[in-house]
Amino acid sequence: MPTVSPARQRRNGEFVTDPLTGELAEVRRIQPYAADKAYRCPGCNQEIAPGTGHVVVVPLRLPDERRHWHLACFERRATRRPGR
Repeated sequence: MPTVSPARQRRNGEFVTDPLTGELAEVRRIQPYAADKAYRCPGCNQEIAPGTGHVVVVPLRLPDERRHWHLACFERRATRRPGR
């Protein structure tokens, strides 16, 4: 499992196990003013509209495989299956 550098730890991110891959991942909060594109939430399979605050889960080993989640879906990921 990769280690987290001190520089990365100082960011505003939180580190968790990615619910879809099981790998270590960084969670970044996206503020509504910075959300300028639509994304598909893997937690509920619904659209995250532009201008909606949400979180991005960025796997440390595969940063291009990042996923955008509704905050509520991400907080409830342990009790829900993906796409439900």
